Amino acid sequence: MATVLQPLHVERKFDYGYFLYFGLHFAGFMATTLLMTWGVFVLFFLLIGSFSLDGMMNHLQNLTSRYLAADIGRLDQFKMIVGIAHMVISGAIMFFRRHAILPHDAARLEHGA
Repeated sequence: MATVLQPLHVERKFDYGYFLYFGLHFAGFMATTLLMTWGVFVLFFLLIGSFSLDGMMNHLQNLTSRYLAADIGRLDQFKMIVGIAHMVISGAIMFFRRHAILPHDAARLEHGA
Protein backbone atom coordinates (compact mmCIF):
# COMPACT_ATOMS: atom_id res chain seq x y z
CA MET A 1 0.00 0.00 0.00
CA ALA A 2 1.31 3.46 -0.94
CA THR A 3 1.91 6.05 1.74
CA VAL A 4 0.80 9.59 1.03
CA LEU A 5 3.26 12.08 2.43
CA GLN A 6 1.79 15.19 3.93
CA PRO A 7 3.82 18.36 3.42
CA LEU A 8 5.26 19.80 6.58
CA HIS A 9 3.77 23.14 7.47
CA VAL A 10 6.41 25.13 9.25
CA GLU A 11 4.97 28.21 10.83
CA ARG A 12 7.29 31.17 10.43
CA LYS A 13 7.18 34.06 12.80
CA PHE A 14 7.53 37.58 11.50
CA ASP A 15 10.91 38.91 12.57
CA TYR A 16 10.09 42.41 13.83
CA GLY A 17 13.68 43.05 14.88
CA TYR A 18 15.02 42.43 11.41
CA PHE A 19 12.19 44.51 9.92
CA LEU A 20 13.19 47.44 12.16
CA TYR A 21 16.86 46.86 11.34
CA PHE A 22 16.05 47.00 7.62
CA GLY A 23 13.95 50.14 8.14
CA LEU A 24 16.80 51.93 9.90
CA HIS A 25 19.28 50.79 7.28
CA PHE A 26 17.01 51.98 4.45
CA ALA A 27 16.41 55.32 6.20
CA GLY A 28 20.19 55.75 6.38
CA PHE A 29 20.48 54.87 2.70
CA MET A 30 17.86 57.48 1.78
CA ALA A 31 19.47 60.13 4.03
CA THR A 32 22.91 59.65 2.51
CA THR A 33 21.41 59.69 -0.98
CA LEU A 34 19.69 63.00 -0.18
CA LEU A 35 22.94 64.49 1.12
CA MET A 36 24.80 63.31 -1.97
CA THR A 37 22.15 64.89 -4.19
CA TRP A 38 22.49 68.21 -2.40
CA GLY A 39 26.26 67.86 -2.78
CA VAL A 40 25.84 67.55 -6.54
CA PHE A 41 23.91 70.84 -6.53
CA VAL A 42 26.70 72.50 -4.53
CA LEU A 43 29.29 71.12 -6.96
CA PHE A 44 27.23 72.52 -9.84
CA PHE A 45 27.27 76.00 -8.32
CA LEU A 46 30.99 75.67 -7.60
CA LEU A 47 31.48 74.67 -11.24
CA ILE A 48 29.66 77.67 -12.66
CA GLY A 49 31.55 79.88 -10.18
CA SER A 50 34.92 78.63 -11.51
CA PHE A 51 35.46 76.53 -8.37
CA SER A 52 35.83 79.58 -6.17
CA LEU A 53 33.68 80.54 -3.22
CA ASP A 54 33.39 84.14 -4.44
CA GLY A 55 32.17 83.03 -7.87
CA MET A 56 29.69 80.60 -6.36
CA MET A 57 28.26 83.25 -4.04
CA ASN A 58 28.02 85.68 -6.95
CA HIS A 59 25.94 83.19 -8.95
CA LEU A 60 23.79 82.37 -5.94
CA GLN A 61 23.14 86.10 -5.38
CA ASN A 62 22.18 86.46 -9.05
CA LEU A 63 19.83 83.45 -8.77
CA THR A 64 18.30 84.82 -5.57
CA SER A 65 17.63 88.27 -7.02
CA ARG A 66 15.98 86.77 -10.11
CA TYR A 67 13.97 84.32 -7.97
CA LEU A 68 12.60 87.11 -5.79
CA ALA A 69 11.67 89.24 -8.81
CA ALA A 70 9.91 86.42 -10.70
CA ASP A 71 6.14 86.08 -11.01
CA ILE A 72 4.14 83.03 -9.91
CA GLY A 73 4.29 81.28 -13.29
CA ARG A 74 8.06 81.52 -13.51
CA LEU A 75 8.43 80.37 -9.90
CA ASP A 76 6.34 77.29 -10.63
CA GLN A 77 8.47 76.52 -13.69
CA PHE A 78 11.66 76.93 -11.66
CA LYS A 79 10.35 74.68 -8.89
CA MET A 80 9.39 72.06 -11.47
CA ILE A 81 12.86 72.17 -13.07
CA VAL A 82 14.60 71.89 -9.70
CA GLY A 83 12.27 69.06 -8.63
CA ILE A 84 12.85 67.08 -11.83
CA ALA A 85 16.62 67.63 -11.63
CA HIS A 86 16.56 66.48 -8.00
CA MET A 87 14.62 63.32 -8.92
CA VAL A 88 16.93 62.49 -11.84
CA ILE A 89 20.10 63.02 -9.80
CA SER A 90 18.68 61.03 -6.87
CA GLY A 91 17.68 58.20 -9.21
CA ALA A 92 21.16 58.11 -10.73
CA ILE A 93 22.80 58.05 -7.30
CA MET A 94 20.44 55.28 -6.14
CA PHE A 95 21.22 53.29 -9.29
CA PHE A 96 24.95 53.45 -8.65
CA ARG A 97 24.45 52.70 -4.92
CA ARG A 98 21.89 49.92 -5.44
CA HIS A 99 24.20 47.38 -3.78
CA ALA A 100 23.80 49.27 -0.48
CA ILE A 101 19.99 49.15 -0.32
CA LEU A 102 19.81 45.79 1.44
CA PRO A 103 21.78 45.37 4.67
CA HIS A 104 24.61 42.87 4.67
CA ASP A 105 23.81 40.64 7.62
CA ALA A 106 26.25 37.74 7.66
CA ALA A 107 24.93 36.42 10.99
CA ARG A 108 21.48 35.70 9.49
CA LEU A 109 23.03 33.93 6.52
CA GLU A 110 25.23 31.70 8.72
CA HIS A 111 22.33 30.51 10.87
CA GLY A 112 20.13 29.82 7.86
CA ALA A 113 17.29 32.03 9.04
